[in-house]
Amino acid sequence: MRTRIISAFPGTGKTFYCKLHPDITLDSDSSSFSWVEINQVKTRNLYWPSNYIEYIQDNIGKYEFIFVSTHKEVREALLNSCLFFYLIYPDKDEKELYIKRFKDRGSSKEFVDLLTEKWDSWIKELTFCEYGCSNIEMVFPYLDKELDHIVRSENGDK
Repeated sequence: MRTRIISAFPGTGKTFYCKLHPDITLDSDSSSFSWVEINQVKTRNLYWPSNYIEYIQDNIGKYEFIFVSTHKEVREALLNSCLFFYLIYPDKDEKELYIKRFKDRGSSKEFVDLLTEKWDSWIKELTFCEYGCSNIEMVFPYLDKELDHIVRSENGDK
């Protein structure tokens, strides 16, 4: 099975798509790999992000799509491991729509506040990631249409 690694921004529909297509998708939540709890205190995992990249590599060939984080450390680790990926992010003008999505899905206030504060800088950073991946600024409202477009484009369809 051909595996496509999809680094997609929060709120684009990764988890929803995975729930609809569990046989062909893996939603690899990076927080399970980036943090450990020691004496009831959350601490950065010493093996992050290499443990995450190893997990991704172990699942290549098992799924059509592996959804991964857009964190800079993850993108750099993918590139350093020579793993091509699609980087999918919303248009910078969609901020209010995404903030509403985060609130509607029950994201924590801290998460919503962080994304509200960092939106412009994070989208700008993703926009200028120039090598080792295909940058895709979303034109469809959710990830499912973007994935369909990727597959059709790879197959030479329009």
